[in-house]
Amino acid sequence: MPLEGFSLDQFSHEGETYPVYHRGNGPGVIIMHEVPGITPEVARFATTVADSGFTVVMPSLFGTPGKPNSSGYIARQLLRACISKEFKVLASRKSSPITDYLRALCTSVHKELGGPGVGAIGMCLTGNFALSLMVDPSVMAPVLSQPSLPFPLSKDKRSALHISDEDFACIKKRVKVDDQKILALRFSDDVTSPPERFDRLRQELGANFETIEIDSSPGNAFGISNKAHSVLTTEVVDEEGHPTLAAVKRTLEFLHENLDISIGAE
Repeated sequence: MPLEGFSLDQFSHEGETYPVYHRGNGPGVIIMHEVPGITPEVARFATTVADSGFTVVMPSLFGTPGKPNSSGYIARQLLRACISKEFKVLASRKSSPITDYLRALCTSVHKELGGPGVGAIGMCLTGNFALSLMVDPSVMAPVLSQPSLPFPLSKDKRSALHISDEDFACIKKRVKVDDQKILALRFSDDVTSPPERFDRLRQELGANFETIEIDSSPGNAFGISNKAHSVLTTEVVDEEGHPTLAAVKRTLEFLHENLDISIGAE
């Protein structure tokens, strides 16, 4: 389905094919949309990234691109993801199979566009995927927004990472030996992306794991709902000084810091 302002093609890997939307010029940034799909809010964020000087590459993994958000739409696509063989929503120490496809896409985009590497932004159901993709050395700017897998249905899953021990060891090496940076975002009272997950990553990865945790507790200064979830899309308030707009700006800065050749040359 066409998405206004984006070009459309397909990318295939080992028998899996998905539509992929493109916009912009510059280093590649793979944006992995949240549930229920590429909503107008996700497309708006992708446009912001592209306008900041990047080539956005956005696969449509489920849902109907451009279709507005609704509770029924979210429920249907969440159920679809839960029963899909490509998504393992309860796996604690194993990544979803779809990450193999996404790694191949990262490699292909980097080969096509060049530069130091690519960015990878995951949200909600795909939030942890940005971490998993770091196994591919082309991923130089991983952003985890409200990472929700595995679903935190038990105490041990609240700090689980949805990644294999072997892959996590590779990521820790990149962070500690190669000085790779990671950015992660969540709302403070988001039960689907619990604080224990960030606490563990801070402990395991140290100062290179940068976090933005926006206050959504009752009575917070900006009136943010304690049910707020989508940091970079649905919940963004386009007002100077608002923490959600600041989070978007920091995400763009992070991408430039890690992908912009001119910054490294200064």
